[in-house]
Amino acid sequence: MIITTDRQHIRLLTLNDPHRRNPLSPALVQDLLAALEAAAQDPAIRAVVLTGAGPAFSAGADLEFLKNVTTAGAEANYAHSLELMRLFHRVYTFPKPTIAAINGPAVAGGAGLATACDLAIMSEQAQLGYTEVKIGFVAALVGVILVRNVGEKHAKELLLTGKLITAPEAYRMGLVNRVVPPEQVLDEALALAQEVSANAPTSLKLTKELLHALPGMGLEDGFRLAALANAWVRETGDLAEGIAAFFEKRPPRF
Repeated sequence: MIITTDRQHIRLLTLNDPHRRNPLSPALVQDLLAALEAAAQDPAIRAVVLTGAGPAFSAGADLEFLKNVTTAGAEANYAHSLELMRLFHRVYTFPKPTIAAINGPAVAGGAGLATACDLAIMSEQAQLGYTEVKIGFVAALVGVILVRNVGEKHAKELLLTGKLITAPEAYRMGLVNRVVPPEQVLDEALALAQEVSANAPTSLKLTKELLHALPGMGLEDGFRLAALANAWVRETGDLAEGIAAFFEKRPPRF
């Protein structure tokens, strides 16, 4: 259910269940987790782009799952929730930059998957929404990430109304980085991935770790962690290469 395509140092992962609008079925979640692990372990891959096959990015919940969710039992439902949590957590804390190419509707869990990515490019014709409350669900897992992305007021509006928003609205709220015509979404995401991945891999990984940790820390603890990171990175091979390239007036070879 995942198509893997490499573009130099970029790995494109395409959710491939277009006839059902790429729902986050248990099988797709497992396949995507495995694909992400493979990308994490491949030293040639420096960034990951996520997109959907067909007209949708991801419509969220699998309809077959929805039919049985109220009778599945507590243990089965908790196991399913844990797998979805693993996916969102893995994308959000992935050691390499992740970019969502939102080619079409991103709804409920699909919106959560896009929100978990570091950066997002959205089609000007796409919509995005955390619609769980409309059928009695709670967008609990994505709420953890969403409030970090947009702050409490926007998060409350999105989660309590469950409304679908347009690409310009998503941009205004800080959910996406760029809005482009539909035919440019993937190319724009891949170009952004190339731009990001040209930087030092060690610096990218450490920057992501700091950005994840600092919002939950007090001022003094945050500065201490930043000072340690600042000192540690000076011992890395990436910095040695970067400084050498700077003085030799050549591109660095990371």
